[in-house]
Amino acid sequence: MSADESSTPNADNGNHLLLDSQLCFTLYSTSLMMTKVYKPLLQALGLTYPQYLAMMVLWEHDGMTVGEVSTRLLTDPGSLTPLLKRLEGEGLLSRTRSKEDERVVHLHLTEQGRALREKAKSVPSCIFAATGTTLDTLKNLQRELLALRGNLHDNL
Repeated sequence: MSADESSTPNADNGNHLLLDSQLCFTLYSTSLMMTKVYKPLLQALGLTYPQYLAMMVLWEHDGMTVGEVSTRLLTDPGSLTPLLKRLEGEGLLSRTRSKEDERVVHLHLTEQGRALREKAKSVPSCIFAATGTTLDTLKNLQRELLALRGNLHDNL
């Protein structure tokens, strides 16, 4: 077996079945660690991580539909609805059915939801500090992950 063959995922040396050899586990465990770093920061805002993501989308573009937010977050609208109902219950947004099509629900930030954006402004710098790396390294990593996500999406 050549050196090239032993380094390919299909090589029959068994190493490709080791947990630490799995890209999916590296991504999963890194995501878990990232969420753990976010947790106390978001608790101070009264948000869970998924709620924070939804709020960030609305802070970018208030008035989006549930479907648009769902598309932006790469999630199913049905799984997003309970989260949005909780945010509405907490007074951070309002949900309004479209008069043209009752299946369409528009989301609008409340004054409280807009004010929360100001409180959240320190979160990115705290996360950056926790990474212990440079901005250039993080931007390169993000570019590579976006390319990977695109490749995976293309193969669905």
